[in-house]
Amino acid sequence: MTEAFIVDAVRTPVGRRKGALSGVHPADLGAHVLRALIDRTGIDPGSVDDVYFGCVSQIGAQTANVARTSWLAGGLPQHVPGTTIDRQCGSSQQAVHFAAQAVMSGSADLVVAGGVEAMSLVPIGSPATLGEREGMGVPYDGEGWRSHFGDQEISQFRGAELIAEKWGISRQDMERYALASHRRALAAQAGGAFADEIVPAFGLEADEGPRADTSPEKMAGLKPLTAGGRLTAAVSSQISDGAAALLVASEDAVRRLGLAPLARVHTMAVVGSDPVLMLTGPIPATEKILDRSGVPLDRIDLVEINEAFAPVVQAWLAETGADPERTNAFGGAIALGHPLGATGARLMTTLVHQLCRTGGRYGLQTMCEGGGMANATVVERV
Repeated sequence: MTEAFIVDAVRTPVGRRKGALSGVHPADLGAHVLRALIDRTGIDPGSVDDVYFGCVSQIGAQTANVARTSWLAGGLPQHVPGTTIDRQCGSSQQAVHFAAQAVMSGSADLVVAGGVEAMSLVPIGSPATLGEREGMGVPYDGEGWRSHFGDQEISQFRGAELIAEKWGISRQDMERYALASHRRALAAQAGGAFADEIVPAFGLEADEGPRADTSPEKMAGLKPLTAGGRLTAAVSSQISDGAAALLVASEDAVRRLGLAPLARVHTMAVVGSDPVLMLTGPIPATEKILDRSGVPLDRIDLVEINEAFAPVVQAWLAETGADPERTNAFGGAIALGHPLGATGARLMTTLVHQLCRTGGRYGLQTMCEGGGMANATVVERV
């Protein structure tokens, strides 16, 4: 089986809700990173075998296979196909997995993986809420579902509250974690850590999410998302707009085209988990991938775990014993934002560039996903 190499990875800055990228069509966001990736790697775009893009809320401007429309919006060759993936928040991490699997199986030499989400234009949950409004039903109301899970609330917000309760994570604990995320992101920006991965887009040059004015006092004054709950907006990922793309290549393509990869995809895993708690999947996913890869946790130099909510990462840290200083060392989605379908590719882009910048060898990426799932990926710098 051939190796799968990440040749390069790029992303837009992540825009705030109603911020600098809010007026940009999602296909144009996607096209922007696709063109930048082609330009940076110098490959013939006509030699790309396929394009896999993650996108969660596939409605309105994000329908009709946004992987394909993004490629075509970039003026790229029409004979190159594309497909759009929905594994909820892990959609573009799954795109990387599919790209690597295609290359490793020998069925492709060059595959683009990435994702896009314009949450200012297409709000989270739009397919479900608009579908219900039009009489199309709701996801968790079928006879089979109710026979197993009843009519209890199924949502990421409830899942995060249940995790905080189960692991004994207080609101103050979560706010301390969130404050650290902003401070790490601001330090990374100030130190130029994102310079190699960000492609300025539509007038935006840096991530809009990190807040220098965040303070414990401001966080403490926010109302909880649900009455009597612990979660607030301050300890939750930000609604965002953005896109990211990576080029995955075979050994033969790397050699033949004279490419200089950043990393190789070492190991991949995906698991299902409790759909009610919903967001605990990174815990068993990490156990599975460490066992499969043979790389112990203490040899993992950097971890990117999506900060959907602070307790997701805090419970993961408690269960795995991972080093907090190596985990989301450059800030996470609480500070940098979470454009749903793009975040998996954004995390991977950050991970491979920061391994190169810091000289680390192994990186781990994992993220929770709606419905109770999680992807995990180990990459090795080359």
